[in-house]
Amino acid sequence: MFSKLVGNRNIKKTLRHLVENGRVPNSLLFAGPDGVGKRQFALELARSFVCTSKDEVEACGVCAACRRAEVFVFPTSEKGEDYDRVFFSEHPDVGSVIPFRRNVRINAIRDLEKEANFRPYEADARFFIVDDAEKMADPAANALLKTLEEPAATSYIFLITSRADSLLPTIRSRCQILRFAPIEVHEIEKYLVGERAFTPAEAALAARLARGSIGRAISIDVDEFKAVRTQLIEVVRSAIATGDIATMLKASDSMADPKKKEAFEPALEILESLIHDVWTIAIGGAPSRMVNQDVGPELADLAEQCQPSDLARWLTDIQTLRENLAVNINRRVATDGLFASMAA
Repeated sequence: MFSKLVGNRNIKKTLRHLVENGRVPNSLLFAGPDGVGKRQFALELARSFVCTSKDEVEACGVCAACRRAEVFVFPTSEKGEDYDRVFFSEHPDVGSVIPFRRNVRINAIRDLEKEANFRPYEADARFFIVDDAEKMADPAANALLKTLEEPAATSYIFLITSRADSLLPTIRSRCQILRFAPIEVHEIEKYLVGERAFTPAEAALAARLARGSIGRAISIDVDEFKAVRTQLIEVVRSAIATGDIATMLKASDSMADPKKKEAFEPALEILESLIHDVWTIAIGGAPSRMVNQDVGPELADLAEQCQPSDLARWLTDIQTLRENLAVNINRRVATDGLFASMAA
């Protein structure tokens, strides 16, 4: 089933080689950007062991063991203690630890340590996936360290992280690291059309927006994106051509609406992509670098009316605004300030 996973061919080759030669390390660190399939690769590796009908390397994906191994039920409660354990799939030898809010809880790691010392129930080995491993505080990481140093021969621990450098050096040194790359645009497009029923035009746009993340691509509502983008194109047009500050402040009000708090950063990203595309055109950059290629003529018209230095300044201002979000700034005030600066 590795062959059905999208992207990262070198990782597939490495995992097949390890399985084929019986040399899968007891501790593996799956490191790379969010949304590139790291957890799915880890789960597929576990299935290659528990499968009852596999070929020499890959799981069949259809036997009862394969199907059960991927079915998890995770808690949705706001009680931290509900996350203090390993959550097993419907297969008793495939488990997962997940964070509660911003932390992987130490009791969950202690439960993993206990479970890792038990012999397998059905398969030849047990597998434990730790999601968002960078969210382990030092006590939890140190609790895991003992298991990584002295692993049971029949237990495998797979750490999933988008920020490997945030892990303790002692954790990293005890794992073989698999480094995942962003997925190529054409591979995301092919997947969206073939598996997610996107039209070719929708897939092309979503793939460019995804920045190498298939998880992000799947989550994009193309119609909603286009509606927000239309409004923000008018913001850029007002800043460059018309000086219509009223249109810009109306867009600021919409972006910073407290009822749509979760939509603020995505809208900011859309604005950033538009400005970056105009800047790309203005400096004579390759069209293939543009995200919003489907509105290229509109952006080209704007590029003829502005200075690249102004666009570069706006991009810097957006980055500053994004960094300031971490200190809980007033979004409306910050967006008004950004748009006023763009209109100056």
